[in-house]
Amino acid sequence: MNQFTTNLEMNKAYWDSRFSEEGKIWGETPSKSAFYALTLFRQYRIQKILIPGSGYGRHTKLFSENRYKTVGIEISKIAFEMAKKFDPQTTFINTSVLEMNNIEENFDAIYCYNVLHLFLTNERHNFLKKCYTKLNKNGLVFFTVFSEKEASFGKGKELEKNTFESKPWRPTHYSSEDDLIKQFKDFNLIETDIIKEPENHGEIGPHNHILRYIFAQK
Repeated sequence: MNQFTTNLEMNKAYWDSRFSEEGKIWGETPSKSAFYALTLFRQYRIQKILIPGSGYGRHTKLFSENRYKTVGIEISKIAFEMAKKFDPQTTFINTSVLEMNNIEENFDAIYCYNVLHLFLTNERHNFLKKCYTKLNKNGLVFFTVFSEKEASFGKGKELEKNTFESKPWRPTHYSSEDDLIKQFKDFNLIETDIIKEPENHGEIGPHNHILRYIFAQK
């Protein structure tokens, strides 16, 4: 078993365990950034949206209920089964976002919430490269990631620059504005900024994440 396969298996085991123990971890209400992305997408003539790291469907449901053809990708089998019941209008695919080669169709937009920062540099590069190939001409992307303003920044073993092992086998990368723009160097930047996302889950309870988002075009 090579390192890539090992990491995928660990990632799958981590998320299967979390969804098994915590269910709908972040509740059923979509994040603030999803509503904002929906507002932006409405300004363009798009029909099909891809959501990598779709979890149990709290974000896919927002877009499918607004009459977009929506496809979600989720590595956790448990979350995948939850999502099919929670959002039957969306097509869900149980695979890793790093293994999107078998998805034949292309999309007008990609919405991705807090997934990109869970990978190391090479994996982030490969993930974005796959996203680029899955977009139609002038396709749009809206991604959120942890910023360097997060309270957890700097905690845990540093695996790479600004990337820390926040939990066993789970890296977290914290992006500055310049760093995030560089990661999307193959795209045309439209907008980027900070967004505060309130969450209430697990032992942490109510808290706010300070995220960066980027809205860009192929």
